[in-house]
Amino acid sequence: MPTSLFALDFQSILDQAVNPPNMASAPFPSPEDWRDRWIYFLMLDRFNNPSAAPAHNPFDDPNFSGFQGGKFSGVQQQLAYIKQLGAGAIWLSPVLKNFQFDPNTYHGYGIHNFIGAEPRFADNPAVADNELRALIDAAHQEDLLVIFDIVLNHTGNAFAYQCDASDSICISSQGAQASFHSSPQPVEWRDATGTARPDLPDVATIPNPSLDAVVWPSELQQNKFFRRQGLPDPNGDDTIGDFSILKQMMTDDPDVQRFLIRAYQYVIARFDIDGYRIDTLRYLKGDLARLFGNSMREFALSIGKKNFFTFGEVLDANSEQDIAKFIGRNTSDQSEMVGVDAALDYPLFNTLKPVVKGFSSPSAVVGMYQNRKNVEANILSSHGDATRFFVTFLDNHDMKERIRYVDPTNPTKFDDQVTLGLACLYSLPGIPCLYYGTEQGLHGAGSDPAVREALWGGPGFNEEDTFYQHIRQIAVVRAQQSALRYGRFYFRPLSGDGVTFGVSGFPQGVVAFSRILNDQEVVVAANTNLTQSQQVDVILEIMLSANGDAFEVLYSNQTGFQAPQPVRVIPQGTVTVHEVDGSIGTGPLHVIKVNLQPMEVQILRRSSTQ
Repeated sequence: MPTSLFALDFQSILDQAVNPPNMASAPFPSPEDWRDRWIYFLMLDRFNNPSAAPAHNPFDDPNFSGFQGGKFSGVQQQLAYIKQLGAGAIWLSPVLKNFQFDPNTYHGYGIHNFIGAEPRFADNPAVADNELRALIDAAHQEDLLVIFDIVLNHTGNAFAYQCDASDSICISSQGAQASFHSSPQPVEWRDATGTARPDLPDVATIPNPSLDAVVWPSELQQNKFFRRQGLPDPNGDDTIGDFSILKQMMTDDPDVQRFLIRAYQYVIARFDIDGYRIDTLRYLKGDLARLFGNSMREFALSIGKKNFFTFGEVLDANSEQDIAKFIGRNTSDQSEMVGVDAALDYPLFNTLKPVVKGFSSPSAVVGMYQNRKNVEANILSSHGDATRFFVTFLDNHDMKERIRYVDPTNPTKFDDQVTLGLACLYSLPGIPCLYYGTEQGLHGAGSDPAVREALWGGPGFNEEDTFYQHIRQIAVVRAQQSALRYGRFYFRPLSGDGVTFGVSGFPQGVVAFSRILNDQEVVVAANTNLTQSQQVDVILEIMLSANGDAFEVLYSNQTGFQAPQPVRVIPQGTVTVHEVDGSIGTGPLHVIKVNLQPMEVQILRRSSTQ
């Protein structure tokens, strides 16, 4: 494993990627369009180990924060399971090396070696890099792309602070954390055992540092590259300061930027990956988000990956506006650089989930998209419209609550909410992302560990599970209906009386929208009411339908579903339509009457037999 960004063994990996010795060793090509490849996100330590049970029981203990024992080989063993579900890509939680002395970084976000694989995920730690590469090669054999979750903002718990007598946070954590200081503080770098050494105040002067200590590659071994100011100021910018015990780097330093970019270009070449999910994107300073996104894209292009995909995590109360600051390029900006391609769609998650659960009205989702249209009006990504490539989701490892809720008295009572939500997610604009275990009915809640269950120690990989089968059906519909991947997107006003149309403005209402591509219109209607059926008229594109046309149900999450009534024409002047943009219309309309059971979703299209 290289230790320097400019060593011969490092450079040779880059050179081989640019000029492969033969066709068999050429980098794996990018997909033509990432919207064809929905993503399966798994946590490496919590997914599978073919040779050992989870280290801790129960498999879903909400209070356990140690390693469970998942392996690269465990993911490789279940690639066919993921492929059969319908996924086109796998997003792996961070797999680069964390401190071996830290028993709690199973999640991988405490990276200290930015160019090497995590030994604890390997069957043979001495060849972890090779095992990780073997996993990615095997995924490519299954036509599954691989996305690495990466960190630019911070390293692991590489040093301890020398505590002020008045700093209770520092004293109680034994220097792992410190209160905010306005200037850099003296530190003690840790050795390979994790011991903070008073005799190691400056990483650059440590003789022959251990590969299990400090930070690698060696070019990053400068105190000045670390903020060393403790936790963020409670009354200041929350993006300036350490991330708990994870030590923040000075990401506005040109050398830090240059070294991190070169390291992650090497990772693309060494492991032949297809995309990056960038953790804590909004914390990056000095325009690093744009510089990094552009640099990864250009390097990938140079080795034949023409559509390398980058998306970032922007998680805060103002995420819609902040996402626009970090992705793509504002058309008013004169720079030729285009940054990170897209973002995790937290605004949609924050809006769609409560609608699916019946806590919010469908009009909330409509309002979110209207706001997005305004906020993102001047943002372009390398793909054009960045918002069409947002990675959408209903739960993940950070949200402390899976989408499935299990009622203690009736465990399956709310299961239809899961499939209703997923059918909407897979039909809305973006690249859907499924969190591992959703397809097996996992339902953790309350803490980070609670939603990071050791899957192989619980339900395992049952392809006959009801959720697995429903997700597979939804994925097939998405794959067969190009409108659901590329189509224009319209929310549809609906009506219970056939006279007054509008978007549902109350909780447990009906969500209705269309995706239109050329002459295809696919309609999605979802009844979020827990107990009541709904019969509503849904407006169609008037140029793509005719009186008497039949619509068929491509997917329903209910048995005994009813197909819509044939298209009927409503004359002009006989209705009032409250349009999504706030205007009022009076027809004429083409509508279908949709019959929905409680918590039923239907994906509909004009019958192919007509």
